[in-house]
Amino acid sequence: MSAYIVFIREKTTNKAELDTYINLLPTAMEGVTFKPVVAYGEQKVIEGPEVEGVVILEFPSFKDAEDWYNSPAYQEIIQHRFDGAVYTGVIVEGAKPKA
Repeated sequence: MSAYIVFIREKTTNKAELDTYINLLPTAMEGVTFKPVVAYGEQKVIEGPEVEGVVILEFPSFKDAEDWYNSPAYQEIIQHRFDGAVYTGVIVEGAKPKA
């Protein structure tokens, strides 16, 4: 069953660090099976505090999403994201199809 990683950027704190993360991200995604569903498109917050942007990535399974997030390639660049912005990140399993 598909799973999704949802990243919500709440606030940029260091644009240079965030730019470094964004430039390195394609390398950390090489060979990974995923589909970008949402990537900083037009948005309107309808509940809760304002956010700067949202990214949703679809993976074949929850394990695939976890494996990518914990992979050495991604962990090697993640500190740039931490140093560049405040994010909330969530892995969520997709809805089960009705029988």
